Amino acid sequence: MTIMIWPSPTCFSGADTRVCGLETRLEALSPVEHRDESRGSSLRGCATAFLCAILCAIPSPAATVTGHVDLVFSQDPNVRKHLDYSGVVVWLEPLDVAPTLPRAKHAEMVQKNKTFTPHVLAITVGTTVDFPNYDPIFHNAFSNYNGQIFDIGLYPPGASRSITFQREGVVRVFCNIHPAMSAVIVVLKSLHFSVSGKNGNLQIAGVPPGSYRMHVFHERATEQTLSGLKRIVEVTSEGAQLAPISVSESGYLQLPHKNKYGKDYPAATDSGAYVGPKP
Repeated sequence: MTIMIWPSPTCFSGADTRVCGLETRLEALSPVEHRDESRGSSLRGCATAFLCAILCAIPSPAATVTGHVDLVFSQDPNVRKHLDYSGVVVWLEPLDVAPTLPRAKHAEMVQKNKTFTPHVLAITVGTTVDFPNYDPIFHNAFSNYNGQIFDIGLYPPGASRSITFQREGVVRVFCNIHPAMSAVIVVLKSLHFSVSGKNGNLQIAGVPPGSYRMHVFHERATEQTLSGLKRIVEVTSEGAQLAPISVSESGYLQLPHKNKYGKDYPAATDSGAYVGPKP
């Protein structure tokens, strides 16, 4: 028996042998097969099931989603003077299927020149983030805000500490010695995300065709503003171009944060010597 396959716009159609976008035709080459209707019907059924199992297991081709963000009503000098639109996180939540997370990954947030780099880091749930200290002084990264609470303790130059993030959410990171140091880690259940560069451009690669809900996070935008930016995005095999995303910083107030003990920061010298309770 010969199985012939050619494209068809349908998947199943009653009792014929159109399967998963392909149409199958069984041509009996033996006179015996022509006479045996029941056997032919059985073979057609087996071929249909076999082809469906194979073809339905083939993943849809992944595509690329691109977009652009800008920040408006900002008081930040980097935005106003230098048009720096970096640090906006955009991710896609699949509506057709439950998201599948990859195996555990590693990411890095460097401490150098009393600065966390990158300032905004987007990761998937289960990712371990290393916090290497490349400064000639001590650091103590911690978070006591809404995301995953952690405190990796005081550690010296050249050392590193790690934290695995198991909860979805926004983690605001600080240093217990240097109050000017801050960063944000956005922990996601979605595999499809991007953090905008300085020019505001976004690119999300490897997105299967389907329907998605788009989410946006920016550290200087209110929850109400971010909620209003949600939208449904349809991704085809050729990808998608997001409509321009304009994030307003109107209503944002930067408030001083406390140290990991919930108190005002004690003095810290340029050498990094810490004056205060022992960690």
